[in-house]
Amino acid sequence: MKCQYSVEEIYRILEDEIVKLIIKPNEMLAENSLASRFSVSRTPIRSVLQLLQENGFLRIIPGKGTFVNPINVENAAEWIYLRVAVESTVLRDFIRSSSPTDIENVRYALSMLDEAAKGAEDLASFDINNFLQRDLEMHRIWFNATKKMGIWNTITKPHPDYSRFIRLDILGAKNVPDVLKDHHEMMDMIDRKETDNIEELMKRHLYGGIRRLGSKLFTDEYKNYFQPSF
Repeated sequence: MKCQYSVEEIYRILEDEIVKLIIKPNEMLAENSLASRFSVSRTPIRSVLQLLQENGFLRIIPGKGTFVNPINVENAAEWIYLRVAVESTVLRDFIRSSSPTDIENVRYALSMLDEAAKGAEDLASFDINNFLQRDLEMHRIWFNATKKMGIWNTITKPHPDYSRFIRLDILGAKNVPDVLKDHHEMMDMIDRKETDNIEELMKRHLYGGIRRLGSKLFTDEYKNYFQPSF
């Protein structure tokens, strides 16, 4: 059988589909189906599934199969805690040291986020991926300007719990207006050189998903997405 994909390529495709909720929590992944899909033998598929398990995306149960892990909200909340601490510090440093060009780069990124938010009322056709990329781009600018890209690359790597939780926030809580409002407040802080309320804003911004989804986490629509212990 001719190999069409490398292990690394298959891993990235499946990881991306899990993060984007194309492959849903608790969904079963069959080796034979994946081997047929990627035109490879079962050996590289097993390697990919093992790597996904090691990185927290899957659980392999001998004799039963391979299943996508549900979202652990406690783990997602820990990642949010980390991002609040790091992003508050980096944004404060950016406000204190940013050049006029840096500030205008952020303003342009915000305008692109505004553009990406258009049509959010219809989630069936809304480009969630573009919106999330534009959201991250505004944050990335102040990490880049303060020479903290190593930290940025670490905190934005696909995470089995946090990455899916923020996507579900858009799908389930329709959070786009809240996100835009928070980003415009960040822009105002940058323009005013204000640093006193950064932590408060970042907490509201990054913990917003937990607040917005709230009791929806317990509904029939989403209960299979989360670990029962939540």
